[in-house]
Amino acid sequence: MLKFAANISWLFQEWDFFDRFAAAADAGFSAVECLFPYDHDADAIARHLARYRLAMALINLPPGDLAKGERGLAALPERRGDFRAALDAALRYAEATGTNCLHVMAGIAEGPAALANYKDSLVLACEVAAAHGIIVTIEPLNRRDVPGYLLNDFELAQQVIADVNRPNLKLQFDIYHRQVLRGDVIRGLGALMPITGHIQIASVPDRAEPMTGELDDRMVLKTIERLGYDGFIGCEYRPAAGTLAGLGWLREFS
Repeated sequence: MLKFAANISWLFQEWDFFDRFAAAADAGFSAVECLFPYDHDADAIARHLARYRLAMALINLPPGDLAKGERGLAALPERRGDFRAALDAALRYAEATGTNCLHVMAGIAEGPAALANYKDSLVLACEVAAAHGIIVTIEPLNRRDVPGYLLNDFELAQQVIADVNRPNLKLQFDIYHRQVLRGDVIRGLGALMPITGHIQIASVPDRAEPMTGELDDRMVLKTIERLGYDGFIGCEYRPAAGTLAGLGWLREFS
């Protein structure tokens, strides 16, 4: 059976942050994920996870200054110190919350120097995370939504994973970004499942609930199940008319 994690940065925004844990549990989720939990106390998050019997499936490293357009630090040679601080912060939160998956965002960058620095940062992240039993994921993002993002192609992600060559470096396969970037979602899942460590889903083109867009999300989810994926699928979408009103699709797979 498929396992779903509510992305509480996108879902349940009708509730205050700490109330989202109860709301997710009441809605039937066994796990949550969070983009950037760093404005909230890690121990308080851990207490809410325990109280509502939720796992934390994934968190992102701090992305830098979002207000200034930063979307990750790993590819930026001039921000190596900041990247290490971001990694340390993420590890502290992962340890406190029992999170075993950290997403390292590449950043807005281009060129060979940025790509080389990105790989060096991933080597560091993987080595440090491995000591804690944590996997590191990288996620191709489409440039329509994130202009200038370095990791904007699934083939590039596959090559980076091969070049870095660390057993705990995995692909974060986002269905929405895959469809926007390449299409061919079913074939892509089959080809890339051996290196996939986390999956996220949203409909295309509006990034709303599954089953509401151009893709046959039912077939996509059944394919993921058939391929034997046993990790969490992050529900990272923008509810069209409120979180609870849009959860009907989930009942078929729960």
